[in-house]
Amino acid sequence: MQMINSRLPRLSAVVALAASVLLLAGCERPPVETSQQGFRGTGMQNTVNPRIAAKDAAARPTPPEDAPPASADGPRAGQIYQNVKVLGGLSVAEFNRHMNAITQWVAPEQGCNYCHNGANFADDSKYTKVVARRMIEMTQALNSQWKVHTGATGVTCYTCHRGQPVPANMWFKPMTPVRNASLGGALGNDFGQNKADGPGVTSLPRDPYSSYLLGDEQVKVYGKEPLPQGIGNGAPIQQAEKTYALMMHFSKGLGQNCTFCHNSQNFGSWVPKKVTAWHGIRMERDINNTYVVPLTDAFPKDRLGPQGDIGKAYCATCHQGQNKPLGGLQMAKLYDGLQVLAPPVAALPPPVTEDKRSVLFFGVGSHELAPDQGKGLESLLTALGSGTRSVVLVSGYHSVAGEKAVNEELAKKRAQAVRDALLAAGVAPARVKLDKPQQAEANVAGEDPAARRVEVRLQ
Repeated sequence: MQMINSRLPRLSAVVALAASVLLLAGCERPPVETSQQGFRGTGMQNTVNPRIAAKDAAARPTPPEDAPPASADGPRAGQIYQNVKVLGGLSVAEFNRHMNAITQWVAPEQGCNYCHNGANFADDSKYTKVVARRMIEMTQALNSQWKVHTGATGVTCYTCHRGQPVPANMWFKPMTPVRNASLGGALGNDFGQNKADGPGVTSLPRDPYSSYLLGDEQVKVYGKEPLPQGIGNGAPIQQAEKTYALMMHFSKGLGQNCTFCHNSQNFGSWVPKKVTAWHGIRMERDINNTYVVPLTDAFPKDRLGPQGDIGKAYCATCHQGQNKPLGGLQMAKLYDGLQVLAPPVAALPPPVTEDKRSVLFFGVGSHELAPDQGKGLESLLTALGSGTRSVVLVSGYHSVAGEKAVNEELAKKRAQAVRDALLAAGVAPARVKLDKPQQAEANVAGEDPAARRVEVRLQ
């Protein structure tokens, strides 16, 4: 008995030591780094463990190296390639650079054929091409219309895809949880209560996203007075739980604590990062409803969620555990085609074909005479052949927008392209005269084809 009693203190010490080790296992050993995120005195301090941060950084993929910008000169991609509905205003060289980059960002292993029919790149039969085209437009909108949130960092396809055809972080509407499904759900819907599978591994509602990132429900549950009484002076606990579930996702998606965006002394106050987050909620709501959800019918069923819905964007889609996607790497600024939501490249109007007059149209920034435009000279060539003394006057027109010298040189090259077409058709050089470049009276922006025309008159 004495021997047993003598061992008890040592056994208790071992148990206490083991318990201490278990308790401390979940703690982070110092040193840690702390930085001030907001105004002093607000409790907005951000704490980072440099060892964990370094480990996370090493696990992230490295973006592919960007090719230098190509020349902006020459014909536009929309005038050379068929069925180019976005990015058609880029030069051919810059368009190809954009396409090569997108391939590396999204499908480096699959290559161009992930989206394209290799035998006919103009073909739209693959759903991936239809989706990719709309996602490029979404990227343009994020960089141009939502700079209040995307800022100087901007977004590219790589921001979400990270070298994978399908982004790693999207959300789907979950199946409705049923209590005691084996009993036919006799106990009804438990709404995910007491199951730690909600945002942040909690028992909070599984789907706070539909209300805030698709619907326009407002995040307003913070009381302005203690113990509010009566209708309109507070929010039901269900709304508070749903809001907190959304906040848990924000924290997880950005790898930050509440104090990154909030004044911990007054969560209802507005500080700069909270304003940025406010715009972020509305940005996600916009892109989900405008660009993502309308693509649902384009996807095969195996790409949809348990309720048949498409994968949608939330904070983690772009941020992936960082307060700035890719650590704030500014990739988007190197790609002009992803900066502006440009209107589709409009087809050129048909040429004007008359016995003594032809009008031919050119693409934006181009002096290449398209074959279908060249056909507008046929009637004039017939009339020219019947009149041995007649000559033609070729006049190139340009817009009033931009540098006059550059515009005049472009108009001159367009007139020369038409002259070369006349000479190739057998017209003697002495019968073709070039007029000086003319300034069009069309709109100043230059998108009117009349500001990009060449007139040929029989004299």
